[in-house]
Amino acid sequence: MKTTILMGRIESRIKDPIQELMKGSQPRALLRLWVVAAASLAVALVFSACENVATYTQPSLVRVIDASYIAPAINVVVEGQLLAANIGQGTITPYGALAANVAAPIDITAATGGATIVTTSGTLLPGHQHSVFLTDNGVAPNGYVVTILEDQQIVAAQGHSAFRFLNQAAKTGAVDVYMVPTGTTLANSVPIVANLPVGATAGYISFPSQTVTMVVTPTGVITPDYAFSPMTLTGGEVRTVLLVDSQLTSNPAVEATVAVDAGPTD
Repeated sequence: MKTTILMGRIESRIKDPIQELMKGSQPRALLRLWVVAAASLAVALVFSACENVATYTQPSLVRVIDASYIAPAINVVVEGQLLAANIGQGTITPYGALAANVAAPIDITAATGGATIVTTSGTLLPGHQHSVFLTDNGVAPNGYVVTILEDQQIVAAQGHSAFRFLNQAAKTGAVDVYMVPTGTTLANSVPIVANLPVGATAGYISFPSQTVTMVVTPTGVITPDYAFSPMTLTGGEVRTVLLVDSQLTSNPAVEATVAVDAGPTD
């Protein structure tokens, strides 16, 4: 009996406030409360559904490096988007954002129009930086090679710079590359890259940042040497250097194109 009485008291305490709300104008207020609660629940369910369904894949940053001696001025289309227009040998384009794709279609045509000269595909990873690297295969007169390079996107260590070298200077041959600090002679310097063959890549070599002059020589000698403009490096720089034979003059016989991969741009 004691249990029955206690339960009865609890039930009456619960029912009484509801009965009071139902008196007079209270039903309208109660209805409004129910409407607001239902609307809030619906909004919460919508957001929950969005969180469960929506997905996001980071794009891939892609650029073009044209190192072909035999190709005409070209247009490069990747995944149906014009990534580079009317570029020639020795060009490194800025990056463009494209959807990541394990088999991204790549079409290269002459800038003047006409048939496609290269059709291929390559892997573009989400959140990564890549270069579409066009070179000659060295055998067929109209043969090309397209390589997808993965570029470093993390800045170099504090107080250091990181450079990658692509040797496409076929006439010059294998080369040594020096970063000669201001106030130091070539004879007193050690190459940061030695005996880099034609067609090879020396990837991201770190060295202390300072003002340096890049000098390229045939492997094993310091003459002739091909010096370029001094570079002031403050730290964090990540660069790609494309070396090709000069097409306009023999002095210097090697041309260098330096592109920014990451880090300071000045």
